[in-house]
This record gives sequence, structure tokens and C-alpha cells, in this order.
Amino acid sequence: MTAPLVAIDRFAYLDTAPLQPGDRVRFVSPSGPGSAESLERAVSYYRDWGLDVVVGDHVLDPHPRAKYLAGGDDARRKDLVDAWLDPDTAAVVCLRGGYGAMRLLDGLDWEDLKAAALRRDGRPKLLTGSSDITALHEAFRAHLDVPTLFCPMPGNDVFRDSEFIRDDVRRWLFEPWRGREIAGARTEVLVPGTAEGRFTGGNLSLLAGALGAVEAATPPAGILFLEDIEEETYRLDGFLLALRRAGRIGAAAGIVLGSWHKCGGPDGPEGPDPAAALGRVAALMREYLADLGVPVLWEQGFGHDPDALSIPLNVDGSLIAPADGPARLTVGAQR
Repeated sequence: MTAPLVAIDRFAYLDTAPLQPGDRVRFVSPSGPGSAESLERAVSYYRDWGLDVVVGDHVLDPHPRAKYLAGGDDARRKDLVDAWLDPDTAAVVCLRGGYGAMRLLDGLDWEDLKAAALRRDGRPKLLTGSSDITALHEAFRAHLDVPTLFCPMPGNDVFRDSEFIRDDVRRWLFEPWRGREIAGARTEVLVPGTAEGRFTGGNLSLLAGALGAVEAATPPAGILFLEDIEEETYRLDGFLLALRRAGRIGAAAGIVLGSWHKCGGPDGPEGPDPAAALGRVAALMREYLADLGVPVLWEQGFGHDPDALSIPLNVDGSLIAPADGPARLTVGAQR
């Protein structure tokens, strides 16, 4: 049976908050494993915010072979599908990243998921998560066309350790998005200019790993966000080359570079030098991006930063990067 047509407004959360107290959120683990302690902590944060938290049946399942996966593919996929199909779900919250979300994509029935994409109030359900969850953000954009939130995850230590992160995520969930300024405290203009368009992207290695899949068949235009963690310079070079050859970089009207936590190695015999490593990453980015004719921001702050900022995806925004002043990165350009 063909799924009914669903009219999805990807701008729905520009002027109305995604959540309010009493809403149901479903916790899932599409990627790596957590612990009972981290799960209990994650649930407590969201319940303290007044939300009705339902935990997936398999989030603490062991995998029979791979300790890096939070249970078998079928179990992780079932939790994700059950959460999204629940008519009372307002948001699906990924507990942590790691690796494994991309393994779920080929077994998903996108027609069924799109038919269930709306809440009872007619607004789209919200997917949240970061890092490896980039695979889901990209797939939900391509197949469902819903807005999503690239944000730190409650099952990770960084959510526990950073009050700034907890407050920032809470604001994204409980306040409208339009007009929010999301340039970070360390943001620099790598290439000046202005741009408007749809926010897409996420983790660089995940975007490169998805090339050739149906979700990457048509490179989206707009403002491309990129970040990564613990990658050597030559691997970042390869990922950027792959995105350039596939047309993803060329389709961008502007590019926002987030955090590059522990990237840029290996270091010399004198030991780790974070500043030098970050300098190697910056030099690589200039090599690939400086001559594109589009604005580029450096160190915006989303990704794996200890105080990582959240970024809404599949919504529009604007980028103003002056040569002689602070950058502005604003959610909610006019339709």
C-alpha cells in the first residue's frame, strides 16, 4: 500500500518551540553502546525538563560480536522505527554517537517513516543527535525533509560535564529557532562574503562515507557545516577531496567549519602540540576552500568541542562574514 502524502513544514520550529513540558521524547541508541549509569543520568535531565521520556527496549543490549555497537542492527533499527512511528512522539533523542547509525539505513522503510513524520499537532517530529548521527540527519533530510537538531547527546560525558551544553540544548528544544545567532566565541572569518540557504552537513568523515548512497545523489545547495574529531591531517584531506569530487563542496553557498577536536596529528617526537595540530587543519581548509568564491567560517564551535554549540539542520539561515568584523550566522532567513 502506498503511504499517504504528508505535507511537512521544515520551517515549523522557526516560530514555535519544538517541545513543551509534557511532550513525549523517545531515547534510542542507533550507534555505540552506553551504560546503565549514563542512561539513568540522561533520562533524569530530560525528565527534569518536564518531558515524558520513553526508553527504547534495546538501548542496553550487548552486540554478539562488536563491542562498538549498541546491540544488533535489527534491534537498534527497531528501536528507531518504533520511536518514530509512535503517534505520541514529539522527538527522537539519540543517546550517543560512536559508530553504527549508517548500518541501519538500508533496512528502513522510508514511506512508512514519512507517513508517520507528523506529530498529532501537525508539526514534524524532531530527531536530535550529533557525530555518527550525521548519517541519520542526512537520510532524514533526503527522505523525509524534516528539520533536525545536530546537538550534544545526553548519554555522553560532555553533556554531564558542561552546564553550557545542557542549557543550550534545552533552549533549542523549548524556544523557537528564528533569529538565533549561532556564531561561536572563537569564530573567525576564513573567507569573507555573504550567503543564504539551507543548513546541511555534520561530521566530515560521515559525509564522505555516505558518498555513493542515494542520500548523497544530489548535493544540496545552501550552507554546509563540517566538523570532526581525532582525524589525522591526511585523512581530513581525503574526506575533503571526496566531497569536492562528488560536488558537495561545490554546491555550497557558504561553509561553516566547527570544532576539530584532537585533529591534525600525528605530532612530532617532542609530543602533542594542539596549537600546531589545529594550525595544520586550518591550512588544509584554506587550501581546499579559500578559492571557492563563498564565505567560510573557522572554529564556529559545533561538533565535539567541550562546550559544543547546537545547530539546526534542514532549515534556512544566513551567513555574513565581513573581512574586518565579527561574523554573523543567523537561523531563519526569510522564506
